[in-house]
Amino acid sequence: MRVVRSMILVAAVAVLGLAFVRSEKNDVTPNNSETTMTVPAGGSVTGTIKYAGKAPAKAKLPVTKDTEVCGKQEHIDESLVVGASGGIKDVVVSIKGVTGGKPLTALGADFAIDQKGCMYSPHVSIAPVKTPIKILNPDGILHNVHSYSTKNKEFNKSQPKFLKEMKVTYDLPELVTLKCDVHGWMSAKLVVVDHPYYAVTDANGNFTIPDVPPGSYTVEFWQEKLGTQTAKVTVAAGAAAKADFTYPVAAAK
Repeated sequence: MRVVRSMILVAAVAVLGLAFVRSEKNDVTPNNSETTMTVPAGGSVTGTIKYAGKAPAKAKLPVTKDTEVCGKQEHIDESLVVGASGGIKDVVVSIKGVTGGKPLTALGADFAIDQKGCMYSPHVSIAPVKTPIKILNPDGILHNVHSYSTKNKEFNKSQPKFLKEMKVTYDLPELVTLKCDVHGWMSAKLVVVDHPYYAVTDANGNFTIPDVPPGSYTVEFWQEKLGTQTAKVTVAAGAAAKADFTYPVAAAK
C-alpha cells in the first residue's frame, strides 16, 4: 500500500509540475518584430530627392468661394514643389521587402489632416491601415471630404462648420486622393500603408527611414507629377545607407 501511495504522490507532483511549466510558457511574451519598437543592429536609409530641371514657377490657385475665409492667404499648386537647391518636397519613399523589422505601430497613433484656410495640410501624408485619421475643420464654414480610392470604399462626407473633427479609417493599403467638392482647388494625397518603412521628404527633399534590418532592398520613390522610380540599396548593421535620387525633367507630366 505504501508503494502505491508513493507512486500516486509522485504522479501528482509530476502533473502539477507540467502544468506550472505550461503556465510559465504561456506568460512569456516573445521578443519579435510585432512587439519591439527598435531593430537590433538596425541601420537606416537616408537621402535627398532632387529635380534635374529648373524649379517650376509657383502656380496660384483661384479662390472662387467663401473668399472671406479662404482668400486670407495665397493658395499655391503643391503637386510639384521644388526648393532652391533642387530638392523635391512631398516625395513618398518606401523600402520594399523588409522582414523581421519594426511593427506598423512604430509610425505612431495620432494622424490628422487639417483644412485650415481651405487647404489640406499636409498635402501628402502617410497613415497605417485600420488606424483612425482625424479630418479637422477649423474654418467655421462647410467643407466636404471626398475620398477617391479603388481598394477601399469611396466616401463623400459633408463636414459642416460645427463639426470640427471627424475620423476616417482605411482597411487596405493604397494611394488615396482627397478633394473638397465645395472648394474645388482643395486636393491632397494620402498613402495608406501596411508596413512602417515609409517617409515623406521635407521641404529640401530630405528623408530618413530608421530601424532597417541589415540587407539589400529596393527603395521606391513616388511623386505626384513625376511618378514612380526605384533604386537599390544595401543596409549594413548600425550604418546609414544613402539613397539619393534625381528625377529627370522628362518625367514631369
